[in-house]
Amino acid sequence: MEDAFRPSTDLDDPPNSRLFLVTSKSITEEIIREQFATFGEIQDVWVVKDKQTKESKGVSFVKFAKSSEACAAMEEMHGKCLVEGTKPIKVFIAQARSSGSHRDVEDEELTRIFVMIPKTFTEDDLKDTFKTYGDIEYCIVVKNKSTGESKGLGYVRYHKPSHAATAIENCDKTYRAILAEPRNKTPAPDNEYFSAPRTDHVMGDQGMNPYPQFADSGNYTRGDLRGTDIITRCLMVSTRASITQEQVYSLFDLVPGLDYCEMQQDSYGFSTGNAMIRYNNLGSAVYAKNKLDGFEYPPGNRLVVAHIDDGEDRRSPLGRMAMQLVAAQMMSIVCNPGAAQLRKTSTGYPSPAVPQMPRVQTDVALPPLQKLAPSDSRVKERLFVVFKPVPLPMDVLEDVFCRFGSLIEVFLVPGRNVGYMKYAERKSADDAMASLHGQTINGIKMKVMLADPPKEESHKRQRTY
Repeated sequence: MEDAFRPSTDLDDPPNSRLFLVTSKSITEEIIREQFATFGEIQDVWVVKDKQTKESKGVSFVKFAKSSEACAAMEEMHGKCLVEGTKPIKVFIAQARSSGSHRDVEDEELTRIFVMIPKTFTEDDLKDTFKTYGDIEYCIVVKNKSTGESKGLGYVRYHKPSHAATAIENCDKTYRAILAEPRNKTPAPDNEYFSAPRTDHVMGDQGMNPYPQFADSGNYTRGDLRGTDIITRCLMVSTRASITQEQVYSLFDLVPGLDYCEMQQDSYGFSTGNAMIRYNNLGSAVYAKNKLDGFEYPPGNRLVVAHIDDGEDRRSPLGRMAMQLVAAQMMSIVCNPGAAQLRKTSTGYPSPAVPQMPRVQTDVALPPLQKLAPSDSRVKERLFVVFKPVPLPMDVLEDVFCRFGSLIEVFLVPGRNVGYMKYAERKSADDAMASLHGQTINGIKMKVMLADPPKEESHKRQRTY
């Protein structure tokens, strides 16, 4: 497949300014440019074509000068027909190439912004300041749990992605507004552990940092993590592979007592490869560190897990000994007494005694496994699936989608976060769509929709009407 954009175009500047379109193969660059020009300055349009036949693949990209323009175009054009007689188009925000995921109009990540505010600001002040950019769903001022004082940080949730983008583009620069990271599984109205502020916020003003004890966390290296000998309830996780906050949370939530999980970001909003983990007791943190330091997740990527200083005074030898004694006692409670002790290999990584996660992890009540339909079965319905942030493995997809019966084949579009599920019975496809749309499997969120029929079948249906 050809590159999505010409080399002269800076694809992800600003972030979320590039659209991913699924259209009919007859839709040309000129049609797309004409239909989308009303939303703002278009920097480039690219229709992805087959290298051999030069025929459109039904996938296109539109690059706008502003994020707000791209979001407004997505909100207005998703599900519309560009030309009479063609199928409705699907429009998503194309994520940065490094992650490859696409975001839709319902995505919370596009509607919630994180801002720095005066500590005298109330939630009403925050709302009055930002309501000029669009309809607000809620505002939150982050406060210290102990004192109830503002930390000088806030969140604003808009109803539309375009409103959030407009606020970021046009608000006073002193607010340093950015899109907020998604909240973890266990948010609460009074939870001060929302998504993390950026590194530049932390380094710019220690007084503004909601986690002052972690101010230098971005400076930890792998050597630093392995060399520390403190024992605390706080862990720093380092990974070379691209994984999401939800995936990290799901892994460390296997150990009881997880308080919060926070992926660290740089000043541009990109992951630093570090995650902050905090447990509500010392034993759980010690157990998680011992079990998951060196654990391969995803396969081929070894996690580095280490305790980091959480600000408590442990300088005295007596205090350190007492802390270690408490950790040992708590571990005896957390650990299964009958389980085999974890042994390290000569390389310092865990042996296979580390508990393996089940292949399919989800809160969805899945039916029992069923056999695939014969490969030569007639396709009566196809499902179009969008994955975020990355597609699930083929074996996991077959495991999940075959449970609704008559699954013929799973097909993933190369280089894209979309795929198709082919069914021999429409009821099976309908049941799968009803159960799996908007659900999360192994930390991957899926949008499951009916796919448009193949061209020849579409013509047959039209002749029968």
